[in-house]
Parts: sequence; structure tokens; C-alpha cells
Amino acid sequence: MSIKNKVAVVTGGGGVLCSAFAKELASHGAKVAILDLNEELAKKVADEINAGGGQAIGVMCNVLETESIKAAADQVRAELGLCDILVNGAGGNHPKGTTSKEFMSVEDFEENDETTFFDLDPKGIEFTFNLNFLGTLLPSQEFAKDMKEGNTTIINVSSMNAFTPLTKIPAYSGAKAAVSNFTQWLAVHMAKLNVRVNAIAPGFFVTAQNEKLLLNDDGSYTARGNKIITNTPMERFGKPEELLGTLIWLADNDKSGFVTGTVIPVDGGFNAYSGV
Repeated sequence: MSIKNKVAVVTGGGGVLCSAFAKELASHGAKVAILDLNEELAKKVADEINAGGGQAIGVMCNVLETESIKAAADQVRAELGLCDILVNGAGGNHPKGTTSKEFMSVEDFEENDETTFFDLDPKGIEFTFNLNFLGTLLPSQEFAKDMKEGNTTIINVSSMNAFTPLTKIPAYSGAKAAVSNFTQWLAVHMAKLNVRVNAIAPGFFVTAQNEKLLLNDDGSYTARGNKIITNTPMERFGKPEELLGTLIWLADNDKSGFVTGTVIPVDGGFNAYSGV
């Protein structure tokens, strides 16, 4: 495949989904840099890849700090070479940008313990937008400097929230919509250089961040989890490995060389279902 011996950089690579991305890229012969704020997690993923016969390094990187990104990029260039494939996987939500109820009621205008629309904290919203949007834009600025020869690709991680906002999480939904919009903008901006830019929009996958929201301690669905399953035609959560075919297809210029500016749902039919 055309990704063999290419240098792939995965931000947020210590997490559940992005560690699977890193391992899959390595299994196809890419040299992989796992970037994560948690250096220990990044190196753990790299060690697992190296133990399996691949080539990887774990690098500490704060995707919101340009100096940290530049230092990480310099290390990648020194140890692996110029970046050919950038996967912007770093992201997340913040509880201060989340309401506790799906719908506003008259009672919510009175003093209570609920986090209503009026209680959303600008700092929580700012953090969420920065982590998802700036955390995609800033690494792209740095690593796209390696891509002037073309035949390279940037793959962002959007979300189902970008198509239709989910209840309770306006900051995260808006931030992922920004990621999708930026994906299209950057695809056009980089097209003459033959740098392709696309995004994967996962549906619902159980990760360390959302596990408690979706599953009870006994493994049964929470009310929120059950509502998601009810509105997912395939009636289950996704498995990390079910994102990998889309990832490799987008990364491989021989297979998707005319694909750019797309946001591809991998969601068990969630986006297509009207609820009736």
C-alpha cells in the first residue's frame, strides 16, 4: 500500500480510538509518531507497536501550545522524517460546557441545582472549542509545512455532533461542527499542492471519556446510552476497529487520491435515522 514507509503523526494517540489508529497505520508499514499530552500513554502505545515489529515513537505534545507542537514536530522529523499523514485526533468535552437537562423548563428560571443554559461557563466552552478546533488547526499548521511535495494527507476527527447537535453538549457539538467546516476549508486551500484533507465522523464508541455516561457499572445502558442505541439502526455502539478501514482508505493515495473535503460518518446509521 502507498502508506508503507510513510511517516504518520497521530495526535491524541494515547486514547482508545487514536491508539487503534496508530497501531493500524503501523501494521500497514507506516512509521508512526504518537503524540499525546500524557507522555506515558504515548510511549506505551509506541512500545506496543515496536514490540509487534512496527516502528513508532511516543512524544509529549500539548496541541494548544505552538511551542510544544513545534518541539514535537522537530523530534518527529529528527527520528522518523517529514510528516506524510497527519491524524488530528486530540479532542474532548468539558463539564462546564454541558447542561444537565435536555430541555429547558419554567422551573429552571428559578434557583436550583441544575446546570441550565444560563449556567454554561464561558471558560468551559472556550476550553472545548480550543481543544477541538485549535487542537486541529495548530498541528495542521506545523505539520503541513512538511507536505509541500504533495501526495500527503490530513485526516481530522469530527463527530456525529457536527451534523446535528446532541442535547446537553452545545460546546462540543459546535466545536466539532467547526472541525468539519475547517476540514472543507483546508481541503480547498491545500488542493493545488495535492494535499488531501478529510475527516472521519464517528458515531458512538465507548471511550474512557464517555464510558460512565453510556454504561452502568454492571454493563447495562444508562438512560443516555439507551436513548443512543434506540436511535442507532444497528442497535449497538461501534468498535474501534470499525473505524480503521475508513482511516486506511483515506490515508492511502492509491485508494482515495481524488477524495478531499469530505466528512465521512461511521455511525451504524445514526445520521441517516430520523427517529421514526
